[in-house]
Amino acid sequence: MNTVTLTVKKQPELYLECENVNTDAFAGKKADQIAKLGAFQGKEISTIGDYFTVAGEAGATAADTKIIVNGDCTKMKYLGAKMTAGEMIINSACDMYTGSWMKGGKLTVNGDVHSFCGLALAGGEFTINGNAGNYLGAAYRGDWRGMSGGVLRVKGNAGSDVASFMIGGEMIIEGDVDIHLGTHMEGGKIILKGNGNRRIGGQLVKGEIYVFGKINVMLPGYRPVGEVDLEVDGTKATFVDYIGDLGERHPKRKGEVVYGHLYMKK
Repeated sequence: MNTVTLTVKKQPELYLECENVNTDAFAGKKADQIAKLGAFQGKEISTIGDYFTVAGEAGATAADTKIIVNGDCTKMKYLGAKMTAGEMIINSACDMYTGSWMKGGKLTVNGDVHSFCGLALAGGEFTINGNAGNYLGAAYRGDWRGMSGGVLRVKGNAGSDVASFMIGGEMIIEGDVDIHLGTHMEGGKIILKGNGNRRIGGQLVKGEIYVFGKINVMLPGYRPVGEVDLEVDGTKATFVDYIGDLGERHPKRKGEVVYGHLYMKK
């Protein structure tokens, strides 16, 4: 696997849209060619080379390419967005849309991410070794399809409206989360290691939410149906199994109503 190293050399005055900073855009290119790829600041058309020094060269394909980004990326958007293969490591906090629309590969952020990251994640592994903002792994504004595949892990806390409209994949939040986790969920798995605020799993149709900590206020649309012993993300524990959201429509399979499940660790 060939490695390309980007190092921030200049900060944008506004916010830099880095839609070309991913393994797919870099594949098959040498350092000088990568430096000429477009980057946008408002209506101004710039290049990657205007803001980063570029060292190394990419592999022949995205799968053969690794990108390492060093320096302050707090005002840079779309890093790693839409990548399909390969690996990318960002040694900084990042702005919005980081890792959004990913279909494959491995993306690691060694810092915090802003809101709207991991939108509509469809595949790959996205790890955030810090905190995440609002709408993580959710649907893009106006769309009803959120995260559908892959694994998204947050080592810290996350904001509100996380995993809205989730239809597949797995999300693990090792810290706490704010309101509206898993709203409109129709599939997939959420594992919350910390505590949740209010309105967890509102309008859940299908899918599973596992909560290791506490929920401030449990929605009235959930009914306990028993206890189960499970192994979740490497931890064995007894969980209280709630079905719901009972106030939402639910499909039938072989004549039986299909419910989502919210598991609360005892």
